[in-house]
Amino acid sequence: MTNRKENLLSLREIITSLLNDPKLPFNPDDGRIWIVWEETVGSVIARHAQPEWIKSGKLRVRVSDPIWLQELGFVKETIKEKLNKRLGRKAVGTIEFRLGPR
Repeated sequence: MTNRKENLLSLREIITSLLNDPKLPFNPDDGRIWIVWEETVGSVIARHAQPEWIKSGKLRVRVSDPIWLQELGFVKETIKEKLNKRLGRKAVGTIEFRLGPR
């Protein structure tokens, strides 16, 4: 029984190993976008637009109405630059705004 306990890994070790696997189809650090979103874009924009998903550098954001959809199109590059700066790396290559429920 003692030998068996010595071979056990902690949950922290297992999760760390999984998240550091280069074969993952996503970058776990991209999840920080949801944490920094409101701080990066401001509370007014965050009330009307929220990240939906990010994959391979493409960020999709759900927008509450057509007016915000159009307005955010004008500041897309600024938002992308601010997010990348806040994340400390080039996580977002493109942003796609889509109309729909947040």
